Amino acid sequence: MIFYPEERIAIFIDGANLYSAARGLAFDIDYKRLLDLFSTKGRLIRAFYYTALVEEQEYSPIRPLVDWLDYNGYSMVTKPTKEFTDAVGRRRIKGNMDIELAIDMLEMAQFIDHAVLFSGDGDFRRLVEAVQRRGVRVSVVSTIRSSPPMVSDDLRRQADNFIELQDLAPNIARNHHPREELRVRAEPVEEA
Repeated sequence: MIFYPEERIAIFIDGANLYSAARGLAFDIDYKRLLDLFSTKGRLIRAFYYTALVEEQEYSPIRPLVDWLDYNGYSMVTKPTKEFTDAVGRRRIKGNMDIELAIDMLEMAQFIDHAVLFSGDGDFRRLVEAVQRRGVRVSVVSTIRSSPPMVSDDLRRQADNFIELQDLAPNIARNHHPREELRVRAEPVEEA
């Protein structure tokens, strides 16, 4: 990882994408350790976490994670999921946070030197390019070691740095202790 101690850093986490990538590598993220790691790499200005929430459910498996992140240094960006029926009549739920992430990264570009995007979604390639034109370095964190790989080749090529998620695992993986603060296993919402 190439970071400079004086640079201003912002983290942008596509929650569903990071969850899927970590699951594909068979480990769980410890979000406190993730924040601590990037706090040592420069001046961490903001850490955003994006996820869609199912509003109608009495209990959402992701709600404890969202609440914990909100109280522990993350800026939470959420919106309700949308329910629809697909072509074969199955009830489906989707929640795409790409626009929210893109707007926040573009707005933050004037205040940061380095954006760290936790997503492998190829839809973000143009966003990365636009932020780079504003003088911001962009690192993409995802994985090519899962089967299938979770990062788009176009996004990986566009980034200034590609950080393999599995290489971060020793520093950000959750240690499995019986009395751990955060024991959340939430399934990601399908993105459209």
